[in-house]
Amino acid sequence: MARTDEADYVLRTVEERGIRFIRLWFTDVLGFLKAFTITSQELEGALAEGMGFDGSSIEGFSRIQESDMVAIPDPSTFQVIPWRTELPVARMFCDVVTPDGVPFDGDPRWVLKRQLARAADLGYTFYVGPELEFFYFRSVEDPAFLDQGGYFDETPLDVATDYRKRTVQYLEAMGIPVEYVHHEVAPSQHEIDLRYTDALTMADDVMAYRLTVKEVAQEFGIYATFMPKPVAGVNGSGMHTHMSLFEGDRNAFFDATDEYHLSKTAKTFIAGLLEHAPDLTLVTNQWVNSYKRLVPGYEAPVYVCWARRNRSALVRVPQYKPGKEEATRIEYRSPDAACNPYLAFAVMLAAGLDGVERELELPPEASNNIYEMSDADRRAAGIRSLPEDLHDAIVLAERSDLVRRALGDHVHEYLIRNKRAEWDAFKAEVTPFELRRYLPIL
Repeated sequence: MARTDEADYVLRTVEERGIRFIRLWFTDVLGFLKAFTITSQELEGALAEGMGFDGSSIEGFSRIQESDMVAIPDPSTFQVIPWRTELPVARMFCDVVTPDGVPFDGDPRWVLKRQLARAADLGYTFYVGPELEFFYFRSVEDPAFLDQGGYFDETPLDVATDYRKRTVQYLEAMGIPVEYVHHEVAPSQHEIDLRYTDALTMADDVMAYRLTVKEVAQEFGIYATFMPKPVAGVNGSGMHTHMSLFEGDRNAFFDATDEYHLSKTAKTFIAGLLEHAPDLTLVTNQWVNSYKRLVPGYEAPVYVCWARRNRSALVRVPQYKPGKEEATRIEYRSPDAACNPYLAFAVMLAAGLDGVERELELPPEASNNIYEMSDADRRAAGIRSLPEDLHDAIVLAERSDLVRRALGDHVHEYLIRNKRAEWDAFKAEVTPFELRRYLPIL
């Protein structure tokens, strides 16, 4: 493999800054960050040929009889890790390949790359901007709120200002630009929004973001969680995802002559998302707990529809600002902050592109508060619901040709199998709710 300018930059930086260790990062199918560390002496060989590892124990990777994998570092993702370590440490994201150099079908980064290549064949670049929410708690053993603040609250109610500030400092030190930072609606809930960029870079950045939030919390002696609904009775943590397609430097979603300033491409993309939304939900909301967030009354979408100002809709179109054509975008509001971003971006893109290619018609805008409509009114308006629990989501995803094609057979089959096991374990659990409700009376 010929050495690139980026690889030369990495080698030079490691030498000049005295970096002793390099962590090679990759992600399993469930979205957990995995890593192993090499020394600086091994770096040149790793950049040229990759580093072999045993993939048999990685969720969704390989069986023992075919466990050999190779991690190929992506030098464009090289960054020095900013939090305190005894010696300087850097990291790079990796693509996972088989020993003969073929991209591994179980690598979530490869799943997303396949969909981005499909978009590129149609002339598009896919940009995303996620809004990740999370909670700070006293500890994992004691999930108590640290504050009673609310949306956009400032000190003294928001005691976590320093935690967020250090998180932003670390993210920016790793080349991850941040757009907004604020307290969210629920007590002890926070949001840090990453600046819009291409989907592959953003998926990598989401993985780094989640680790950074947890590292900072540990530094301050508290606990951070991206669990979708850790506390009943308050809002859960979402990952509202803004997205658009670009043709070169032109935003393909903008049309100055349209009443909504949306192009035909944007409208058919939304129509594709809406058509496939129930089927995608297993990927964008993959945990049993995810469906405790997707309930009416807590700002999370439940019904499949679109609107401009209506935040109860699944797809929202932010208001157009004159002179900001490049900012024309749509917001998909169902994903939660604990999903695998590579797989989530891949299936959302696949659904949108399906709408573009088939020229699907955009249904009418939902102008009313959908939560306040009766079931009959929603049916009359053709508004469907997202799956109500993990079991329903599994059934829909399993029979979806689009989800299978987007994920590939390997990831699709593993995800279905893993989620069935999760659902079976959940069904067998006797919960505190049941003990409180039934033990005194039965």
